[in-house]
Amino acid sequence: MSSVATVKSIFVYPIKSCRGLSLPQAPISSTGFRWDRQWVVVNSKGRAITQRVEPKLALVQVELPNQAFSAHWEPNQHSFLVIRAPGMDVLNVPLIISNKSADKVEGVSVWEWSGSAVDQGPAAAQWFSNYLGKPTRLVRFNEASEVRNVDPNYVRGYKVGFADGYPFLLLSQGSMNALNALLNEPLLVNRFRPNILVDGCEPFSEDLWTEIKINKSTFLGVKLCSRCKVPTINQEQAVGGSEPTETLKSFRSDIILQPTNKKPQGKVYFGQNMVCNDSLGEGKGKSIKVGDPVFVVNMVSSAAHAAA
Repeated sequence: MSSVATVKSIFVYPIKSCRGLSLPQAPISSTGFRWDRQWVVVNSKGRAITQRVEPKLALVQVELPNQAFSAHWEPNQHSFLVIRAPGMDVLNVPLIISNKSADKVEGVSVWEWSGSAVDQGPAAAQWFSNYLGKPTRLVRFNEASEVRNVDPNYVRGYKVGFADGYPFLLLSQGSMNALNALLNEPLLVNRFRPNILVDGCEPFSEDLWTEIKINKSTFLGVKLCSRCKVPTINQEQAVGGSEPTETLKSFRSDIILQPTNKKPQGKVYFGQNMVCNDSLGEGKGKSIKVGDPVFVVNMVSSAAHAAA
């Protein structure tokens, strides 16, 4: 079996909707890459705040200790999530989770899910409240007591933290190049917030992949990724526009890609949502790295046959 692509970039987004980290390697956890979407900013009702409502989150930069992406590393009292944003002081959030029940926030909600989360303290709450200009808190996923399963209509047994729906999003550089060739102003990949960017394959090859191997880890293609308004937000300026959604509608809509679908909803697709078998427990300590070859084990014949 010969490789069809190579891992070009790996991205992790510790705080949902804030800026991501580009990594040389990332360990696989039960909810995706370790540290991915483990934190979220919530409003006074506990509802997740994303760039859809607050584009300014695009300018919030995060930093983790370099060793945090080693397979077996554990934080200590000197380990912090470091948060920066324009015009704001640096915020340090401890990585060790306190066990005090007073730290729990009940009624935190992301999409259809609701549960408890670990409050990250008054300093973090004040920092984000000042930055966004309204009462907010920073909370962390409570892995000790909460489980957020992926949509069982597509795949069973897998879970996520605060990611929108699935543990991994894979995108190819070929797809980026094909889209950019149609745009007046080429876009950076950060518009699409993938976890894995691969290169060397034909545009939109990832639509067809139902099972691939990267560094002996098996990833399953669950469904094509339908895109929200976040890709229309410039990640360097935190302002929205109409592209790339308008262009994607012309050749990546459900009506075009899946013509047999009797109930098209006007969705546009870009990238493939994935799960990893190693997230189920037996793969403790496994990781993937930039430069790893990508092998396709199973695929469908066309995007019309892909789950969406």
